Amino acid sequence: MPRNDQVTRQWCLLMELESGKGLTLQEMRQRMPEDFLRHDRTLRRDLEALEAAGFPITTDQVNGQTRWKLIEGFRRIPALTFSPTELMSLTFSRNLLKPLEGTEIQASLTSALNKAAAALPPQGLEYVREMERLFSVGLGPHKSYRDHKEKIDRITEAISRARTAQMRYYSASRNVTTRREVDPYRIWYAGGGLYLIAYCHLRRDVRLFAIERVRSISLTDHPYQFPLGFDIEAYVQDALVVMRGRRIEVELLFSRTAAPWVKDRIWHPSQELTPQKDGRLKLVVRVADSAELVGWILSFGSQVRVLRPEALREKVREEAKKISQS
Repeated sequence: MPRNDQVTRQWCLLMELESGKGLTLQEMRQRMPEDFLRHDRTLRRDLEALEAAGFPITTDQVNGQTRWKLIEGFRRIPALTFSPTELMSLTFSRNLLKPLEGTEIQASLTSALNKAAAALPPQGLEYVREMERLFSVGLGPHKSYRDHKEKIDRITEAISRARTAQMRYYSASRNVTTRREVDPYRIWYAGGGLYLIAYCHLRRDVRLFAIERVRSISLTDHPYQFPLGFDIEAYVQDALVVMRGRRIEVELLFSRTAAPWVKDRIWHPSQELTPQKDGRLKLVVRVADSAELVGWILSFGSQVRVLRPEALREKVREEAKKISQS
């Protein structure tokens, strides 16, 4: 049997043993996932393997039945009230933090995970290494913030102290750097990048600023009042990923080939999916009318048609022409 199957099955078994009440072999069989072998001999071998790895498993006789469980002192770690598998899962998840590398957020989380790892016994760390051989984290495109820690720290301080900040900001669309006074509301992570949501005194409106384009920033002594009734989640909800704009209702028709892939993903909270009798898939979504939306539609190539609005269909058609002519 592949080592991967054994490790995953033993991990599931260990989670069940953490209940503390003890389990009979019959109860273990019933609780294990259906696609795992659940014979008594297999379970006994798994229990022996866990004991050999150093997990303190003990047995009790209750009403003539043998019940297996973890020794009470090992089952819960008092300082954190986390179970061993919870701590192992936290330690394993450190790879998910790579997009935040260089930020105080990532540094604090890494410190917390190091403490979690230190609280694990050697056998727990070995199981984490085994799990890392089974699962890998594909982060996709993302920005690096190793060189932006000081700026992020100042922005965080401005938000926590509710202080207006002065900054020099580079606009990629206009290729110019301007001086701004902003009231920082929140740092927002989306689409593999960090963005500052802030009120811009120059534009007299709430804007998004890409953190890596902030050339310099300093706090002022001027406090600001967070506006009553302003909802940050509502502010960004129309963006397909990051870009904001006028909200439009979009209706797309995906081919039979693309339909299975499209229906298995959540592209936006507003999406409505309608399978067609011929295997195609209709998607309706209410999002910002932006270049980001056009690019997303084009990423499906000939496997998608824009049914409405007509203006969006024309934008996609024109952009496709430019691509073919370049």
